[in-house]
Amino acid sequence: MQPKQSIVSLPVYQPGKPIEEVKRELGLKEVIKLASNENPFGSSEHAKAAIMKELDHISIYPDSFSTDLTAAVAAYLGVERDQIIFGAGSDEVILMLARAFLTPGDETVMADETFSQYRHNAVIEGATIVEVPLKDGVHDLTAMLAAITERTKIVWVCNPNNPTGTIVRHAELEAFIRQVPSNVIVALDEAYIEYVTDEAFPDSLALMREFKNVILLRTFSKIHGLASLRIGYGAGHADLIRMVNQVREPFNTTRMAQAAAAASLADTDFVSGCRDRNAAGRAYLYGEFDRLGLHYFEAHGNFIMVDVKMPSAQAFDGLLRRGVISRARWAHHPTYIRITIGSPEQNEAFVAALEAVLTEAAVLG
Repeated sequence: MQPKQSIVSLPVYQPGKPIEEVKRELGLKEVIKLASNENPFGSSEHAKAAIMKELDHISIYPDSFSTDLTAAVAAYLGVERDQIIFGAGSDEVILMLARAFLTPGDETVMADETFSQYRHNAVIEGATIVEVPLKDGVHDLTAMLAAITERTKIVWVCNPNNPTGTIVRHAELEAFIRQVPSNVIVALDEAYIEYVTDEAFPDSLALMREFKNVILLRTFSKIHGLASLRIGYGAGHADLIRMVNQVREPFNTTRMAQAAAAASLADTDFVSGCRDRNAAGRAYLYGEFDRLGLHYFEAHGNFIMVDVKMPSAQAFDGLLRRGVISRARWAHHPTYIRITIGSPEQNEAFVAALEAVLTEAAVLG
């Protein structure tokens, strides 16, 4: 058997360790998973009720075009229905973009510490990856613009950026997009947009309406708490969405996911409540990191990247032994871990475990 040469050395995506696996491995009764940026407050009760209503229809294929959900999202965004495409998570929309536009010899530009699936799918398609170093944890849009050549097909801007949690603001993003050639797609990945409270965050919908080469990527996995259902979407100019739709697999989202997403979208009280609780948790963790003398990037999602002043793998193992699953091993930030902002109880347990790990490693004075 001979696979595509481009994937021979391609690493398999490593998700956060499952809770049950950690319990079995370490003999722990209580484990907190703060590794995958899941919503610690669950999902909307309306979404759960919508799932239950679909149980009688699980033998029937879903609506391949997600008609009802498309109408709901289009109305929510104030766009036309032909400007929306759904995927099994926004991950699949990323995959479809790469499949539709990248060929061997093409280039794609991204930050050097950002969501791994941009690189992953570009490698599969045989494209050349051009990585631009972050600047203080933030996308360096000036350098990214300079990296664009006549072979560039897609530029990826993760905003807030995963893993650093930082944002680029409206003025700088608009100036950037105005200078990007119109034949180069600008993919704005906004998986965590509902958590953002900074008023300077880009009005990406306005940018998408003005520029035909801009596509927004969003998901129901994060603040909506539907991660296990795998549903996300892209929004862009109708011509761009049509081209991406040409590589979409039929029935790529489930009946339950479509119904739950529509119900969750309508439950604005649940979303705003999660945003407020996340902001409170972020403020608490900021205060604790300041007390411990740890540097962290300004966070705008539901996670914080913090410098633990020791190899992140060592910190990960120390936290794991104490029942806390974090995310570590960042290529360009080797002493940082990424931690999901949890419930108040989870946050307090994490801080206690982290302080014990840092004390054990003689990091704290």
